[in-house]
Parts: sequence; structure tokens; C-alpha cells
Amino acid sequence: MAVRLLGRVEKQLDDTLQREHGLPLSEYRALCALSRTETGPALRMGELADRIGLKDSTVTRLVGRLEGRGLAKRSSGADDGRTVTTSITSAGRQRYAAVTPMYRAALGGALEDALANVYLRDLTAWVLTGESAVHGVSALQNTDENPASTT
Repeated sequence: MAVRLLGRVEKQLDDTLQREHGLPLSEYRALCALSRTETGPALRMGELADRIGLKDSTVTRLVGRLEGRGLAKRSSGADDGRTVTTSITSAGRQRYAAVTPMYRAALGGALEDALANVYLRDLTAWVLTGESAVHGVSALQNTDENPASTT
């Protein structure tokens, strides 16, 4: 069920981002990861791949597309010229900031749509609140003390 929920939400997010901003979900995630100030000014390609859940080769092509639109830039690693790092440009930060409110609204809408699906309702409720929609039991509570009914 979790795979179905994730697949639905990601498809809805990707469709909305593409339609409204011409930005695929994977590129939005890359801009999000690159915009985090705690990561420093740049990320190695492998680090970016780990953060957004893609393969290194896929991220290399993704960064190439972002770079082609002026949203990111590649450079040699500061410590080792053999490594390639990528960073977000000011245009990339602006694009990320402009898209984020719509992304959040689309995410909320996708989760609300999932609440309406009888097969995904319980999982969605748990994701949103930590409680089961079926049993009203918090997923964080000790199940030995508060066993959920199986009927």
C-alpha cells in the first residue's frame, strides 16, 4: 500500500510541476537539495544522488539539464580536481522559491485525494497524523497497551 500511495503522490506532483512550471519532480528535488544552506555551497554528484534517491548517472544528466537552463552550475571539487560538484545559481534559488508554494499545495492535494481512496485512506491518515483512520490508534503508541481491534 505504501508503494501505491507514494507512486500516486509522486505522479500527481510530477504532472503538476511539469504542467504549471515545466519542471519535473526530479529537478525540483535537486533544486531543493542544492538550496539547503547546511549542505555548504556545493554537493558532490554522488551526494546529490543519495539525497534525491537517483543513480549517479541519472543525476549527471539531470544536473546537465539544470545547468543548461542556468539553474545550477558544475565545477571541480575544491579538495580534489577529479571530483565534480554542483551548486544552485541565484536563478535556481529564485525558481525553487517560486515553485515551492505550488509544490506544497499539490502535495497537500495529492494526500487529500489519497484520503478519499478507500484502499489508501488508512495509510494516508497515518502519514498525515500518525493515527490510524480505521482504529483511531496512534501509530506511535505502544500497541501492547492499546491493541487495535482486528474486526
